[in-house]
Amino acid sequence: MDFTPSPRTVVYLERVRRFMQEHIFPVEQRTWEEMHAANPDGAFRGWTVHPRVEQLKARARDEGLWNLFLPDAAAGAGLSTLEYAPIAEEMGRSLLAPEVFNCSAPDTGNMEVLLRYGSEEQKRRWLDPLLAGEIRSVFCMTEPDVASSDATNMQATARVEGDDVVLDGKKWWSSGAGDPRARVAIFLGRTPDPAADRHHQHTMVLVPLDAPGVEIRRMIPVYGRYDAPHGHGEIHFTGVRLPRSSILAGPGMGFEIAQGRLGPGRIHHCMRCIGAAERALGLMIDRGMSRSAFGKPLLNLGGNRERVAEARIAIDQARLLTLYAAWKLDEVGPLAAMTEISAIKVVAPGMLQRVVDDAIQLHGGAGLSDDTPLAGFFAQARSLRLADGPDEVHKGVIARIELAKRGSSRGAS
Repeated sequence: MDFTPSPRTVVYLERVRRFMQEHIFPVEQRTWEEMHAANPDGAFRGWTVHPRVEQLKARARDEGLWNLFLPDAAAGAGLSTLEYAPIAEEMGRSLLAPEVFNCSAPDTGNMEVLLRYGSEEQKRRWLDPLLAGEIRSVFCMTEPDVASSDATNMQATARVEGDDVVLDGKKWWSSGAGDPRARVAIFLGRTPDPAADRHHQHTMVLVPLDAPGVEIRRMIPVYGRYDAPHGHGEIHFTGVRLPRSSILAGPGMGFEIAQGRLGPGRIHHCMRCIGAAERALGLMIDRGMSRSAFGKPLLNLGGNRERVAEARIAIDQARLLTLYAAWKLDEVGPLAAMTEISAIKVVAPGMLQRVVDDAIQLHGGAGLSDDTPLAGFFAQARSLRLADGPDEVHKGVIARIELAKRGSSRGAS
């Protein structure tokens, strides 16, 4: 295997890096401050998008820095997962950049699902405007009343009734639900079928957010912040009746689609974690060398140099493991790369959390404020240790595969 960036990656990476230096970093903090001031916490129905974000998106699109995550050259840059990985890392240095390049979750995963499994009608209605950045989307999987780390616990249903599909249930942590541009949600629900195996009991459905019976009950804060104007919502679906043509790929195909969706998305998340950790480390060093206490630079006090060294080791280890997972995903697909994908999902957010925690400590009170991106990076890291499956579930996947290699009868349990 060879992790040397391809010529295409080198070109895109340099262009993305230059765009961020010239257009994103100079306005990033001011944009967040103005967005938070304009969007009262909790009052999501009044949330608005900052016009500067739309201007940056238009500029990025005009420069061809758009949908870079998509391996389909007709819709995006045509980069493989491994080719895109360093670019995702660069975007991860900013909490604003992924959206500017139309490469932010949950839209990335939803676009990939539509590209792979959507009908022509579904693509025209939902994929085309998502690719153009004209609308945004939501993914509805996690539920408030069950342990959602086990998909078999899911209570929400997607029942096929003749030419219709009827949805009932509660979902929460539905990212992007407060965004005024959000128009569609992908809903995952149970479709019980006694004739099918346990991997064909779930269905994915495209749901217009203005459909009768869809209600956003509330937005949920993360560490007291609502992440306006996107946010994470609790959505109730009550007798939502849609045409059967709203189903993706067919009844019972939800589990297969979810596995395909989560593989590349986890690579993206983990590489962005690495980019965030790199920026946190840089901020930590700059702070440590520019401030003094007890007659010495902060970096020379309290074992801070060792923390810098430990951060460098951890970041490079996480990067190599994530690049390996990206390479294997490209070579053999998500099912054969389950160990590597689960491993990075454990390693990268945990690494980011530790690096950012050390950077916050060295910044003192400033690290807890919005004067730096560190508080946002910390919330990102801690959230990702739960999102797309908690650490414990991914460790369980790895252990199960390892047991199976040794012929253990418990390997598949």
